[in-house]
Amino acid sequence: MTLPSAPYASPLFAPLRHWLSQLPPVPDSAALRALAAAYPVDCGNGFPVSFVAPQEDGLAYECRVWERGEVETRPDNWHDFFNALVWLAFPKTKRAVTAAHVAAMQPQGAARGQIRDTLTHFDECGIVVLSTQPELLDLLRAFAWKELFVTHREAVRHSMRFIVFGHATYEALLSPFRGLTAKAILHAVTPDWLVQDERALLARLDPWLAAELSSGRYARPRDFQPLPLLGIPGVTPESEQPQYYDDTWQFRPGRRATATAACAG
Repeated sequence: MTLPSAPYASPLFAPLRHWLSQLPPVPDSAALRALAAAYPVDCGNGFPVSFVAPQEDGLAYECRVWERGEVETRPDNWHDFFNALVWLAFPKTKRAVTAAHVAAMQPQGAARGQIRDTLTHFDECGIVVLSTQPELLDLLRAFAWKELFVTHREAVRHSMRFIVFGHATYEALLSPFRGLTAKAILHAVTPDWLVQDERALLARLDPWLAAELSSGRYARPRDFQPLPLLGIPGVTPESEQPQYYDDTWQFRPGRRATATAACAG
């Protein structure tokens, strides 16, 4: 397995750093199992979450998690590795997503519909944007990328946080590419949110995000806000030049971005 150089250098890996610091620099199933034992996650059904090899007994992925606490995790696989770490970082949200999937699968054998597609979009590619200045969130909603990331760059640095949830997005950040886009939920917060250390912030964010995804507000993938990740200050050196944001293929003005690039896999 090829390891990217400085694989976790991006500031967007911040939510996972506590766990990444305790693991080898490549996916390791035994190390993941040990980490799960050291930081047990209650799946809400009497079983702690465990990371198991893929099974062939016909039980649906989400049902296995819900009924047994077993998260199928392919060995030596970055995608599943990050999924496991997100379970540790956001246990309440992952549990809420699983519960919503299982509910949407009823009656048994029901066809996969838009609700499950929407959940999957956020599970794979989701990000939460926090801001103590609601007007910055308004600029993001309006696709006013240059105004947000150039004119108000210092305000973005000091008054916003970008918290990646989607495990496919973490995988893509190992080798970020032009057009890498996530699905955002925006949340205006009070200043005390942003002065916490990362683990305290996640402990506060996790139950809020779980409730938000259980609220029924997000019924379609386009209910999330597209966010081109390479525009966030500090993610790529190129963004320090104002003309970087003149790339209207990546920073589409005034209309919905497709937001599909990060969702492969």
